[in-house]
Amino acid sequence: MSSDSRNLIFILSDEHNRKIAGCYGHPVAKTPNLDRLADQGTLFTSAYCNSPICVPSRASLATGRYVHETGNWDNAIAYTGEPPSWHHVLREENVEVVSIGKLHYRGGDDYGFSEEILPLHVVGGKGDLKGLFRSELPKRDNTGDLAAQAGRGISTYWEYDESIAAAAQNWLTNRAKSDGKPFALFVSFVMPHFPLVARDEYYELYEEFDLHALAHRLNAPPADHPTLKRMADYFDYDRYFDSERRAVALRAYFGMVSRLDEHIGKILETLENAGMRDTSQIIYASDHGDNLGNRGMWGKSVMYEDSVGIPMIISGPDIPQGKVNTTPISLLDIAPTACHCFGIDPADAGYSGRSLIDIANNPDPNRTVMSEYHAAGSDTGQFMVRKGDWKYIVYVNSRPQLFNLRDDPEEIHDLASDPDFASIVSVLDRELHKICDPNAVNARAFADQHQLIELNGGAEGIASTADIPFTPIPATN
Repeated sequence: MSSDSRNLIFILSDEHNRKIAGCYGHPVAKTPNLDRLADQGTLFTSAYCNSPICVPSRASLATGRYVHETGNWDNAIAYTGEPPSWHHVLREENVEVVSIGKLHYRGGDDYGFSEEILPLHVVGGKGDLKGLFRSELPKRDNTGDLAAQAGRGISTYWEYDESIAAAAQNWLTNRAKSDGKPFALFVSFVMPHFPLVARDEYYELYEEFDLHALAHRLNAPPADHPTLKRMADYFDYDRYFDSERRAVALRAYFGMVSRLDEHIGKILETLENAGMRDTSQIIYASDHGDNLGNRGMWGKSVMYEDSVGIPMIISGPDIPQGKVNTTPISLLDIAPTACHCFGIDPADAGYSGRSLIDIANNPDPNRTVMSEYHAAGSDTGQFMVRKGDWKYIVYVNSRPQLFNLRDDPEEIHDLASDPDFASIVSVLDRELHKICDPNAVNARAFADQHQLIELNGGAEGIASTADIPFTPIPATN
């Protein structure tokens, strides 16, 4: 296996709902650089994270393994460098592997990078301990902050992304002056993760648009599933929003997406000016999506497309240009893609994913991918299977859901209980069980979380710890 690429530029954002981009069909979102990247490469319409929450998703991304394989169940069990990452694999093959920005690992371990620049890791190496409680949910006192903070301004995340973009441009400029070995550069932004705050000129890009225009394809009715209702009651951000507050929040979110797009454009311009564009594979993705008020939910943590779906674009040598690819893919596919870029056989590293370079050239619309959730707010394990047009969601000890995403892209009509679709349910359930046993995985996740609760002083000890609505940025000077 080989590729004509010499370098890899992997750009990751945080919490980017894939619908909010011009190249994904939004009539209002201003994302000219992502649109251009899609025109120059292949855009995937059915891309997914492997868990719709930061720490587990990023552990799967790093290792090329499912959450139930790594054991990074939630935001309190961060990646420690084991099992080895694709960064380790590349570094061992004499590739320079550099990260700039958010990682959200434990911190202080060897993650396979030659260098970490401006890294953001979980707080105190422990992360969100309160998120370990799932059977009996802790009280949340800060859910009104999302609506109250939304609007114009500059957040610490906005400033952090400025530093990340500048560092990436400086690194590429300096790298062009050397005749060094091949490199993989992982640039990881935090926007458009909340707080939903955008600088004036970016907020004003969307000021003329009302809620109807902004919420294009984001208006499905509330869910009636018992697990989802419980989660919506726990993550009760939406009760602090009215229509105008929601419009303000979306203008800020869109503004952050547009600023992120500018950062990406500057990085790609620097790569071009450095003479390395034609020999570099470029991948853009996000660690998960954001519900953006759809079904009365904000943030992520559920298996609806707004949350578990992600944008994914690849451009570079050997990649078809201007193509839209419907093959289901996931972040597990990044590890074998990174290997492919440098002529390393992914099978030797034990990856179950598939190179996006191969998929871009040989689409497989009937492929199966899986995501799972074992974290804050959910009283049970959630497992999502996407295969062809179908999406099947299993909630251990609760009723499943089934959606035909071709006919029902907004996931309004749950077909799981319709006898006419029993054969589809059976096929997709078998696909899930080929990957894991949901009941066994669910039991193991709860057991590991209970053990960690006890190691941290039990309910009483953790109750005194601070809430972590979002991880603070590191020092940037």
